[in-house]
Amino acid sequence: MKALLCKTLGGPEDLVIEELPDPVPGPGEALVRVTVAALNFFDTLIIAGRYQVKPELPFSPGAEACGVIEALGPGVEGFRVGERVIAHLGHGACRERVVVGIAGLTRVPEGVGDEQAAGLSVTYGTSLHGLQDRAALKPGETLAVLGATGGVGLAAVELGHAMGARVIACASSAEKLEVARAHGADLTLDYSQEPLRDGLRRLGGEAGIDVVYDPVGGDYSEPALRSLNWKGRFLVIGFAAGPIPRIPLNLALLKGIDIQGVFWGAFIKREPGAHAANQARLLALVADGKLSAKVHGVYPLAEAAAALGILARREAMGKVLLRP
Repeated sequence: MKALLCKTLGGPEDLVIEELPDPVPGPGEALVRVTVAALNFFDTLIIAGRYQVKPELPFSPGAEACGVIEALGPGVEGFRVGERVIAHLGHGACRERVVVGIAGLTRVPEGVGDEQAAGLSVTYGTSLHGLQDRAALKPGETLAVLGATGGVGLAAVELGHAMGARVIACASSAEKLEVARAHGADLTLDYSQEPLRDGLRRLGGEAGIDVVYDPVGGDYSEPALRSLNWKGRFLVIGFAAGPIPRIPLNLALLKGIDIQGVFWGAFIKREPGAHAANQARLLALVADGKLSAKVHGVYPLAEAAAALGILARREAMGKVLLRP
């Protein structure tokens, strides 16, 4: 089988494609033929050795994929050969075949395409966990999403809309904001044209902002946090802008604000039942037409460097996928 490999830490241009033996599933595992693998921003970090997870070399990037079960190891129950599944691996998905423990599989229902399903686990899983399990977002509340057309950002816009919130999408260009509006944003804010705090104060109105969803970090976090109203919730998703902000904690004290970390990777290990329920809910929302699971583009393995470059430059508007 063909596999995209990181053999030395570096940039996307350092990845190579090699032939490897097909893997064999062990007890409690399934062999899945990958139809589409999904990339995420953290893949640009993991191949450079700058992510909290540091796999042993060589490894394949790609935390998630959609595919078809080709074989089952001893003791596997609840799945059968030929079923389409989402596979969550953490890393290793960018190859033609993968072995996955059945706890990392979710059956894909009819009506949900492979490309939609492939990118649901991480971005939509993170956003649903943050909005539902951490912030307890309620219908009618106001949600501000930073980086609103990146992978997790656009997922948060769509999910916020589906959950009945008033969604303010914040991004760095009019083009990006048009995408967010097409996917459920009620209001938009171009923070390349207007200071973030001023814009959120204007758009939040008298009611203010109830929840901030922040995958960007850097200089954007503090003004976004200052826009929250009494008992607002600030969701820490990640730091795509680079620097980790230093937040003055007196801001949390004065408004009774909750600063909540959203570490989806730890959540799925510590609460597998809740994770499985969230995955099933996401697939049902896609099947019902309430989530688009927008795809930015689908690329062959040979164009992996270009695909990762789109993520590194924060140009993606939806999921970036590879087709082995």
